[in-house]
Amino acid sequence: MTDVEHLLEELSNAPGPSGFEGPVRTIVRRELEPLADGIETDGLGSLMARLGPAEARPRIMLTAHMDELGLIVRRITSEGYVRFQTLGGWLDQALINQRWVIMTRNGPVPGITGIKTVHVMEADARKKLFERGDMFIDVGARDREDAEERLGIRPGDPVAPDSAFTKLAGGDLYLGKAWDDRVGVAVMIEVMRALHAGGSRPATTIAVATVQEEVGLRGAETSAFAVEPDIGINLESGVAGDYPGISADEAQEQLGGGPTLFLHDSSMLPNLRLRDFILDTAHDLDMPVQFNVLTGYGQDASAMQRTHRGTPAINIAVPTRYLHSHNGLIARADVDATIRLVTEVVRRLDASAVTALRDFS
Repeated sequence: MTDVEHLLEELSNAPGPSGFEGPVRTIVRRELEPLADGIETDGLGSLMARLGPAEARPRIMLTAHMDELGLIVRRITSEGYVRFQTLGGWLDQALINQRWVIMTRNGPVPGITGIKTVHVMEADARKKLFERGDMFIDVGARDREDAEERLGIRPGDPVAPDSAFTKLAGGDLYLGKAWDDRVGVAVMIEVMRALHAGGSRPATTIAVATVQEEVGLRGAETSAFAVEPDIGINLESGVAGDYPGISADEAQEQLGGGPTLFLHDSSMLPNLRLRDFILDTAHDLDMPVQFNVLTGYGQDASAMQRTHRGTPAINIAVPTRYLHSHNGLIARADVDATIRLVTEVVRRLDASAVTALRDFS
């Protein structure tokens, strides 16, 4: 197993619902601390690692969010079943009959979202879409007291999907949870590793592993305010459109097609000069680049774009199938290409390039 593959596996398997990113932050800190000239966290928990002088300009901000979709415990029924509140944009269908881990004061507690067996359903009920309000997590407790005292479950405890990293297709495709956005976190770490190893750099680069993206881009807002970037590059999981049931008008990315630039989503429009700068770099690297124009989606580059007096920003993504579910799929070749592209882009963002990107006169 390569170092990058091991990092992806570790990040994917780590629990980290929005607002409860601690296990992921521990991994990120371990990886970035030996590379950084300075490292700190803000008041929400986003981790900021600086490569270069603190006061130097230009300042390039890389972001990737640590949080994943999850749940929190709403209450425990008298019978010992857990009712929950969702964190992030789940489809109700994706919650049914899935394994979960409740992160309690006594340690992790496994559970499963229960569903009435088909054997006792009326014919009409079998066609019904189950709604989250009717769902519960079965943790095997005897009653509420058992769940609270023996298992240590309390209201507000975070709940993470339980799904293990697996290699498919001879190891070329990686199946796992939380690629949104652990794949972006891995890319960001590897870009910082390459920049650190590569010697001289024209700009100070701050890698920010943000929190609470899935519930409103909250970590990116506070960290972008602290960093005051001159250029913002967000690293994300893309929306692959190469499987049955999704059309090219909905999403245009394909696994194995290389890094993707978002040209539209519900949160922002990118700086087109920065788009062209990246495309020119990719051309020099003889690297294919994909594009995606989405009607939905929202991501941390929009928070960077709107900070202080405004920042040229863009979202670069690794194509991903089956987002916002217990299992997603990425291609290792796309990960490697994205690392290479972003590293070279940052190396070329010197003061004159940044000035040109920010000049609208």
